[in-house]
Amino acid sequence: MTLLTTVFAAVICTVIWYRGAPESEMKVGVLCWMYWGASLMWLVDAIFEYAELNAEYFTPAPTDMLNDFYLGLSVVALGLVIWLVILLVKDPKGVVKAALFRKKN
Repeated sequence: MTLLTTVFAAVICTVIWYRGAPESEMKVGVLCWMYWGASLMWLVDAIFEYAELNAEYFTPAPTDMLNDFYLGLSVVALGLVIWLVILLVKDPKGVVKAALFRKKN
């Protein structure tokens, strides 16, 4: 479930990035790289787990699937938080700078 969750997030993020590719103001490419990297990590994990468990790999317990799904959602949420921090630090549209240096009358 972790692999599926991160692959879906990576595909959705890639489609969003591709639709606005020339501008790239929102740094969505960074988010894509994080999700594709997580997907690759979970793919390698799945390969090694399959090598260890063989056919039992395809019959996980429901609680294991739920735990893996929560872990996948946690990875997606952490990726979003990291992307937001990068976005706020880079401030491509100058919104944070304008809010910080706004003069009060």
